[in-house]
Amino acid sequence: MPTRRQFIKASAVTGAALYYNVFGGWGRAFAIPAAAGLSDPAQQPKFRELAPNALDPGFLFKDLNENGGPAQRPNFSLRARQTRQETGLIDPRNGRRLRTDVWGYGSDTVSWPGQTFQVKSHSAGGADETVVRWENELQGKQHLLPVDENLHWAYSLHGDGSANGVDYRQYSIKRNGVPIVTHLHGGKTDFQFDGNPEFFYSPDGEVKGPQWDSVPGGFTNTFRYDNHVPAGNLWYHDHALGLTRLNVYAGLAGFYFVRDEFDTGTADNPLGLPAFPYELAYAIQDRMFTDRGALFYPAFPGDPFYDDFITGEGAELPPDLFPGGGPTALAEFFGDHIVVNGKIWPKANVEPRNYRMHLLNGTDSRFLVTQFVAVEPGVTDPNHPSASTPLEFQVIGSDQGLGTPAPTDTLVIEPGGRYDVVVKFSGLNGKRVILKNLGGDAPFGGAFGGDLDPEDLFPNRQTDRIMAFDVIVPLDTGVPDDFSPNNLADYCRVANGVANGATTRRVALFEGQDEFGRLQPLLGTVDDGDLSGTNVATAYTWFQPTTETPAFDSTEIWEIYNFTADAHPVHLHLVNFEILDREDFEYDITGEQTILQHNGETGVAPNISNNRNLTATSVGSEYFENAPKDMVTALPGDPDGAPATGQLVRIKAKFEKSGRYVWHCHILSHEDHEMMRVLQVGP
Repeated sequence: MPTRRQFIKASAVTGAALYYNVFGGWGRAFAIPAAAGLSDPAQQPKFRELAPNALDPGFLFKDLNENGGPAQRPNFSLRARQTRQETGLIDPRNGRRLRTDVWGYGSDTVSWPGQTFQVKSHSAGGADETVVRWENELQGKQHLLPVDENLHWAYSLHGDGSANGVDYRQYSIKRNGVPIVTHLHGGKTDFQFDGNPEFFYSPDGEVKGPQWDSVPGGFTNTFRYDNHVPAGNLWYHDHALGLTRLNVYAGLAGFYFVRDEFDTGTADNPLGLPAFPYELAYAIQDRMFTDRGALFYPAFPGDPFYDDFITGEGAELPPDLFPGGGPTALAEFFGDHIVVNGKIWPKANVEPRNYRMHLLNGTDSRFLVTQFVAVEPGVTDPNHPSASTPLEFQVIGSDQGLGTPAPTDTLVIEPGGRYDVVVKFSGLNGKRVILKNLGGDAPFGGAFGGDLDPEDLFPNRQTDRIMAFDVIVPLDTGVPDDFSPNNLADYCRVANGVANGATTRRVALFEGQDEFGRLQPLLGTVDDGDLSGTNVATAYTWFQPTTETPAFDSTEIWEIYNFTADAHPVHLHLVNFEILDREDFEYDITGEQTILQHNGETGVAPNISNNRNLTATSVGSEYFENAPKDMVTALPGDPDGAPATGQLVRIKAKFEKSGRYVWHCHILSHEDHEMMRVLQVGP
């Protein structure tokens, strides 16, 4: 029987708006029913709770003085701490509302997601920088979720392998608390404020990560963010080494919007974009819960769904690996409850007009394949007989701001990705519109559509729906509704720099195994010379010597070779980039290469040889990639084919600050298990 990692290349789909290689799925050996002690998503309410709008004035931090003018230096203080929050979960036995312990960001009060930053760029009259003090007030001496201490993480760094010679194994969460460091995802930030995973710090700064010793003046939790940037859809989230997946799962994430003189966020903006209350921002995540409302994360042998996430990968973990059978890191994680801005399957009440929506995929591993379908009032199933054909909407921007508008009825949103869309509810009075998800509960192989059912992990799947929009608010005729994509025709940015004379850098994505036989995703390099020999691609773990070293103020073209069976959302810190094209290639697998682990043990990755191009011509960027990006999806090929096939994607970026940054897969379970490397810009 095929495993999760085995798949068959079926065909290729082309169209005027979309190109994707389509791969067949893989069957699961079994699916278990809703487990005792867990919340059953089929019994939870759908589209009852109103979704908080992250752009609601009550949800915002602002960089304005009381008189409405820009502050000379916007200065905020945010606390990361624990709170209890209603998510919309109910106890099906009695209908009572349940509350969930989560971690959040905020000032006087904290929430999941954290409060939204909305700052003005310098070009629009804003300050040179925004200053944020990130207070770690996670005072409890335990994590909300199980921590795999055999993973390469903050408190596993040892003296001969850490940058400052400190043996971090002397520290523990029980004694020293949970380390965090916040990353402004998409920011052009000096390296010490970027949220590098080794810049972590414990509550009250008692324990500081090793890279702080390289910073003049040492540790600070006051970060400075450059406002000499155009408008963008950024977000912030925790990035602590080996804990990112857990800290974000617990709730440490929020929106950060930059506004400029064009995309002002106000009704009088020169582009005619819908503005609040017709501008919405939603962070889409997935979670599992106990039947008492607590967050649940499978990590122990015998946990529900543990086998699907761990032993389903073929790993036979030693019985004495963990004292008392302790937790292990997951290959990937897929939750069975969809959560939008902290509410399960919420709704919004809207007028019959154009709405602008900022959609963030904040999941661990799930690719969202989204559509909007109209149904009759009260319907909760996006596949109901009353469901319309998918509605057309406009993709007007992505991670780093606005781009060339493109009409579509389907949008793929990768983990960590953000997209800016305009949806027209005109003519749908009294209807309900469901934001539908075609993506399966499994690693994404580049396919989407109604054929994903075999990939679903959960019985009676509810993750095919995200939220609903009830078109029941009377139209306010006093507010113009004159958005046109033509308004954006002259507002289209690409990444800084030019391709002429740019350096080409070849990097690679691998899937190997760690010392315990667990799936271990890895990054690496591809030889620059003759690719027809043996050992042409090398995989590395996090702590091995840096191989990505762009010069300061240089422009580079990165060729990202995917040697795996899955799509990977690749994120580069510091830069925005232009996605140039994609190209298929073929190669041979000749044995294994040895991969050194952080604890001195060894794992393996496939040995790549005789790498050669397959296609005579490349495929350009997708319709939803026509704006500056900080995320790019590296699509897979068929590593089990004869010959093996893969796909490379080319991006172009300019590196305008010096220092130690990172690049990584934004599947957080992959990032935390070595699919992350240092990016050293300049000396």
